[in-house]
Amino acid sequence: MPIPARFLFALLALSLGLCGPGLRAASAQDTAPASTAIPPSETHIGLIYRPEPAPSSYDAEAVPEDEGVAGARMAIKDNNNTGRFTKQTYVLDEIALDAEKTAVAAAGDLAGRGIRYLIVALPAAELLAVADAVKGQGVTVFNIAAPDDRLRGADCRRNVFHVVPSRAMQTDALAQFFTLMRWRKMFLIVGPQENDRLYADAFRNSAKKFALKLNAEKAWTFGPLAKARGDTPTRSEAMVFTRGLDYDIAVVADEAGDWGDYVPFRTVDPRPVAGTQGLIATTWHPMLETWGAAQAQNRFRRQAGRLMRPLDYQAWAAVRSVGEAATQRKTADPAVLTPYFADPAFSLPAYKGVSLTYRPWDHQLRQPLIVVQPKALVSVAPEQGFTHQRTPLDTLGIDLPETACKFAD
Repeated sequence: MPIPARFLFALLALSLGLCGPGLRAASAQDTAPASTAIPPSETHIGLIYRPEPAPSSYDAEAVPEDEGVAGARMAIKDNNNTGRFTKQTYVLDEIALDAEKTAVAAAGDLAGRGIRYLIVALPAAELLAVADAVKGQGVTVFNIAAPDDRLRGADCRRNVFHVVPSRAMQTDALAQFFTLMRWRKMFLIVGPQENDRLYADAFRNSAKKFALKLNAEKAWTFGPLAKARGDTPTRSEAMVFTRGLDYDIAVVADEAGDWGDYVPFRTVDPRPVAGTQGLIATTWHPMLETWGAAQAQNRFRRQAGRLMRPLDYQAWAAVRSVGEAATQRKTADPAVLTPYFADPAFSLPAYKGVSLTYRPWDHQLRQPLIVVQPKALVSVAPEQGFTHQRTPLDTLGIDLPETACKFAD
């Protein structure tokens, strides 16, 4: 017997979250007092982050104050849309760090209230401190901001899952594209910061892995020219920085964004620029619209009033990992879900054309990375032709035979 159209419409409205404000997603403002026990049907997810300062009025590319937070909030709404059918409610408990609040203290507060899933948007040292502080308490930590390869290697933790791609994954994605384009000769420019050195290390490894030739390498010594507002003598010196070199592409290692954007169109010979600026490998970009991503882009813009950024996507994927695992296992019990995240049976639909999974040997989320320039999507890694015995996604980053990760009990 056909289902009446009015019932079909009601079901569709329910699934899309169109049933009015009474069913809105829970958020930090809805959180019960610390003394109140969390109901069994209510899953709280903690978010620990450090707010960015308000952007300068002239800096259109400045990091928004709610970067990452907005993505987590959208994922909570998505979780609750599904949770209506499974009688499960999700709540986001946000802690914005300041000078008086440490990450460890924040994690302790959340864990003390019975919260067993923590999303951490902090550098590697603070992430490790949080993971070690909640060890043995049944808390799962999701890393959404620290790309350090050591977190997937010698400093890996059993209770940490990495949503943000490692530097090795990012540089492998670019190296695959360079190989596809037959750009074999590299010129690596390395900034003065520690993170620049780490990115350069990852790229050297990727170049070796994909048989690219590092023809030249130089340190950047001209200061933050990308942020300079006027002309200086240093600029003319930097313009001849690339003279007399033989290379197909310049790779910049400038994670702080101090000078990398200055390099394109200022090389002596006309050459493309990639790395941390120019052509980049990332998890998300406003130009990504395939595989249903356009729908996610539009929903995010309506909710946040801006475009979705990579950290927003990574926060979204972490929160959705909890919701999706709970749906698949029909429970939100951390004792069930934590081992399930690394189970091959777990999968996360995430607007990437394939379902995403976590690698069991280092808990890194397998995912395609998009290769983009500022205003256009160029390619998607892994590139066609790069195969692997398990999945092509394992051609990005550190594979099982090379891993230095040994989880301690």
